Amino acid sequence: MVNDLVFKDKLVKVGSTNRAYYLLPESADEVGAFPVRISKRLKNNGLQEHEIYEDIQNQYPPVKRLSENVRSILNYAFSEILNNAIEHSQSKYVEVEVSVQNRKLHFIVNDFGIGVFRNIMKEKGLKTELEAMQDLLKGKTTTMPKSHSGQGIFFTSKAADVFTLESYGYVLTINNKTHEVFYKTLPALKRGTWVRFSIDVNSTRHLSAIFRKFSVGTEFAFNKTEIKVKLYASGDGVHVSRSQARRILEGLDKFESIILDFDKVPTIGQAFADEVFRVFKEKHPNIEIQPINMDEAVRFMVERVGK
Repeated sequence: MVNDLVFKDKLVKVGSTNRAYYLLPESADEVGAFPVRISKRLKNNGLQEHEIYEDIQNQYPPVKRLSENVRSILNYAFSEILNNAIEHSQSKYVEVEVSVQNRKLHFIVNDFGIGVFRNIMKEKGLKTELEAMQDLLKGKTTTMPKSHSGQGIFFTSKAADVFTLESYGYVLTINNKTHEVFYKTLPALKRGTWVRFSIDVNSTRHLSAIFRKFSVGTEFAFNKTEIKVKLYASGDGVHVSRSQARRILEGLDKFESIILDFDKVPTIGQAFADEVFRVFKEKHPNIEIQPINMDEAVRFMVERVGK
């Protein structure tokens, strides 16, 4: 009878054998019966991400206490990031951690391998880690196209409140609460890739809504993306040349709809606007380009191309 109540999450078992005792779930929270976090160091040999997730869920009761929508996000995001570490990192060991503290759910996946940005640079022939970060933010970026769609990191970053990637001194942070993206460098080089994901346990976000946002049509096809143009600026912060435009547009022919967010972009050059809104459109007439958050100077250049 008691075991049935534990299985149905009506009671929480604390301790083991003859020292075990049972609490109502709300009481267990109040007395701090649960550990602060669960962490594992895993040998990267035959790992299955769904098995690791199930182990954590069974061993760490706060996960089962999450609302269905947040638990679904955790399952998806944790599995995608751990799978990346298993299959891409070439790391002998992978470390994972999940915690629920101060009404926030966090997880960390840490490996000691090739590094996410360096791996993308190598496979796609890019020059800098910054270019690798830019490609990741577009979506559909993968170093193993035959077995991966490149959607995992993209959608995981959209599902989080705050999502951080750190690798060999380069850090990419996506804050969906403030709608900001940050790049920075650190003096200390972190070998491999460190990923941190956090979300409020009371979040009303749903995976289906995230997938739908980047879909055109009735099916959940990943055929829409959103680009923050300011992240592709040159040293002076201005977008002037055709080469800058081509850098932004690279790989976007995989999508049916592209949102170009010009927030905090003071102006663009005629050549830049022409490359995006005339040359690219003539090559890909079926792809919709929607510019948003344009200042007057940007709007003038965009509208001038259409005349």
